[in-house]
Amino acid sequence: MNDKNLQSRIEERIYQQFIKPTNQRKDFIGIEIEVPIINLNKKAVDFGIVHKVTSKILNHFDDFEREGIDYNGDIFSIKNPKNDDIICYDCSYNNIEFAMGREKDLFTINDRFIEYYSFVKEEFEKYDHTLTGMGINPYRKYNEEIPIPSERYLMLYHHLQSFKNYKNVPMHFHNYPAYGMFSSASQVQLDVYKDDLVKTINVFSKIEPIKAILFSNSVFLDENKHVTCFRDALWEYSTHGINPHNIGMYDVEFNNLDDLGAYLESLNIYCVMRDGAYINFPTMSLQEYFQKDYVRGEIYSNGEYRYIDVKPLIDDINYLRPFKFINLTFRGTVEFRSVCTQPIYDTMTVAAFHLGLKNRLDELAEVITNDKVIYHKGYTARELRKLLIQDEIPSFIDKNDLCKLTKVIVDLANDGLCERGIGEEVFLKPLYERIKNHSNPGKDIIESMHSGVELEKIIKEYGKIKQ
Repeated sequence: MNDKNLQSRIEERIYQQFIKPTNQRKDFIGIEIEVPIINLNKKAVDFGIVHKVTSKILNHFDDFEREGIDYNGDIFSIKNPKNDDIICYDCSYNNIEFAMGREKDLFTINDRFIEYYSFVKEEFEKYDHTLTGMGINPYRKYNEEIPIPSERYLMLYHHLQSFKNYKNVPMHFHNYPAYGMFSSASQVQLDVYKDDLVKTINVFSKIEPIKAILFSNSVFLDENKHVTCFRDALWEYSTHGINPHNIGMYDVEFNNLDDLGAYLESLNIYCVMRDGAYINFPTMSLQEYFQKDYVRGEIYSNGEYRYIDVKPLIDDINYLRPFKFINLTFRGTVEFRSVCTQPIYDTMTVAAFHLGLKNRLDELAEVITNDKVIYHKGYTARELRKLLIQDEIPSFIDKNDLCKLTKVIVDLANDGLCERGIGEEVFLKPLYERIKNHSNPGKDIIESMHSGVELEKIIKEYGKIKQ
């Protein structure tokens, strides 16, 4: 795309895609909860059973309709057009997702989630399968790592598997390109007005280390059993992390929307669509992509990949796929995606925490600016998060002071929810228990395993609706 005005066209398209949609005052909440499916017989999840359960879900909830059908004719996504709730499978049939349509309050979302989850779990248990609230599937070693045979998930897995093709990148890759099939997150989308966008990203980025303390729940039982949130490494050391701007935290502080736009322009792109089909190519910066006349990629057709040349178009920015801890979406929302799936009885803690803090940004910024517990010790927020997802707190941080700091931040979230006046602060109670016990779900798993508690008992406990 040889164009004198290329840079300005990229800037304008980035603005239209990510920033302009926030130019409206709304106050909705959206929640996505991914949950691992487990075969209690310590065998691979039976996809035939998954498809039976999907049919039962569709028959039980009258308002749901088929939305996604894979290449084998199996349903992988159903949607309720009345409230936009979606029940689907994420990356593979080993992982189910409850994507709740936007609402004004957490109670409405929670009631519907509990209704769906209860039914689905009960149906799976008729076949010796179950669901649980853990960020990494504890039975992953038994499962078949097969992507859902659909455009998006085949492309995504193909991209992640391509790590062996990158020879001259300054990073090492892990050997788990199928990690999307066994890792689960709890994501929250909030409406943030454009004038608050920069402040929201700056301030929330600074509390990622505190979120690690509160919410870590991804223990990789095969190795690295001392890490409470191994999900971070799975993203960072995959092909998504070749350009570190595409994943994880923002290591810069933005002064204005122009700074934010410039950061988005620094991202890599690795796929586009043409005629309803994904084309995957080696990840490259937007600047490099748009300076090419053609890019050689691969397209899936009739069970195999073939090469195809694609001409870059400015609208290909539609397919820019960053996986930041804080993402901007085309819906005009800010998506918080660094938190693991929580024990089911604590599911709403994630949304409650972010929602409560959304309107306490100035107070939160002041707390972080004046903090001497974790900050002002020579470490960046990114480095602190890496340290605080370990089972042991580093020696330069006082554990009691860390708990006090964490409580101050949760108190701010509590105040923000109290101001809403509908009682949503009740969802924060489990966080106060975690602070009191100097623990989080990941630490509890590690301690339980060290104490000889059977994994099956933990799976059952973390899958309960009530503690």
